[in-house]
Amino acid sequence: MSAIQPAIDGTLPVQAADYHAWADQCRPAFVAAARTGRMFTSYEIARDNDLPEPPNPRADWGNLVLSLVRDGLIEHVAFDRSRRPTGERSAVAVWRGTRAAQAERVA
Repeated sequence: MSAIQPAIDGTLPVQAADYHAWADQCRPAFVAAARTGRMFTSYEIARDNDLPEPPNPRADWGNLVLSLVRDGLIEHVAFDRSRRPTGERSAVAVWRGTRAAQAERVA
């Protein structure tokens, strides 16, 4: 039995082969969002850019976001309960591009 849950229409989500290939595929969407200066969640970027699911969804989204923080591309702004896509009441992190990212000094 597969651990990947099919979509409502029965299709399986596209999944990258390994973390590094997946991160390389997703990073440009986050860089573009960081350059706008608007606030966003990782879910919004994934949804708006139709990004594939990572090999390990429970850990890889967080690892990608934290690597962007370490690289100086994004910074944490707040936690927001209203942006939770599943309707749960847990808080979700809201991010914004750093001034260096907005000025295109980092990528």
